[in-house]
Amino acid sequence: MKKHNFSAGPCILPKEVLQKASEAIINFNEDNLSLIEISHRSKPFVDVIEKARSLALELLGLENKGYKALFLHGGASMEFLMVAYNLLNKKAAYLNTGTWSDKAIKEAKAFGEVIEVASSKDKGFNYIPKGYSIPKDADYFHCTSNNTVAGTQMKVFPETNIPLVCDMSSDIFSRQLDFEKFDLIYAGAQKNMGPAGTTLVILKEEILGKVERHIPSMLNYKTHLDKESMFNTPAVFPIYVSMLTLQWLKDLGGISFIEKVNEKKAALLYGEIDRNPLFEGIVAKEDRSIMNATFVLKDNTLTEKFDKMWQEANINGLHGHRSVGGYRASMYNALPLYSVQALVDVMQELERKN
Repeated sequence: MKKHNFSAGPCILPKEVLQKASEAIINFNEDNLSLIEISHRSKPFVDVIEKARSLALELLGLENKGYKALFLHGGASMEFLMVAYNLLNKKAAYLNTGTWSDKAIKEAKAFGEVIEVASSKDKGFNYIPKGYSIPKDADYFHCTSNNTVAGTQMKVFPETNIPLVCDMSSDIFSRQLDFEKFDLIYAGAQKNMGPAGTTLVILKEEILGKVERHIPSMLNYKTHLDKESMFNTPAVFPIYVSMLTLQWLKDLGGISFIEKVNEKKAALLYGEIDRNPLFEGIVAKEDRSIMNATFVLKDNTLTEKFDKMWQEANINGLHGHRSVGGYRASMYNALPLYSVQALVDVMQELERKN
């Protein structure tokens, strides 16, 4: 029996996606060749990456609106560097809401002045700052939509006349937003889209070409746009699985459908955290993530008992990030509601026994 997988990443994937991916590893398109053996320049794989790019834009409602989709290497960590390399001419504005924002800021400082418009570091990143102002003369504003470590999520994005850049690695395709507000979106695949090994970048080409520095070919978005993600060998298998996952999401009804499912899962778990006297959440309620719910036991002497109970209930990946502790239940798109119910049942059983 498959475990209830609350791992923060790599993520849980739909059963049918895993089935199709496993078949493709053995025999892709009934050509008696493995997906990972064929040339990335062959028509079968070109069709795959073109479909993946098209599906990404379609699901976000960005088709025919001046956006391009790329599948690149290096994860969000590489994008911390590439964003600044390509966009930071003199100074940039960053909102610091967690570990990943912190890392993005560190990379950007190598290329120019970084204005940290607000930070929640003072309280261990357990809330999203509000009421900050963005310099009108900054080259761009960067934010992180969801924070896997602390378990916070931006519910509102600022209005600004400068390019808006967002790291959506851990909640892309999970909720409906006005995606046209953003000029560049990036996301590592391994949270809501596919296995680790590829990164989705959605951008408007018009924001490029405004920095004075030389940009190395591999780090230049223009290079990858011109070659349609084929400048170097793409990550064939992760892109294929991402394509399958995006098709799965489209077939379900798209982002508007999965958002309702995600809201039900989050309401069920947060409702139990707030009701059960043995547990408490660790972030501001108004900023709680629907993807990553973080919580702790009020009585640490129950830790060993609770850990044994959820592990015996076939639950996986519940321990919190090493920098935070406690527990973290990651409820990505493919996690079924019954898995959340299984966790809630364990929490209620612990309460009955104590």
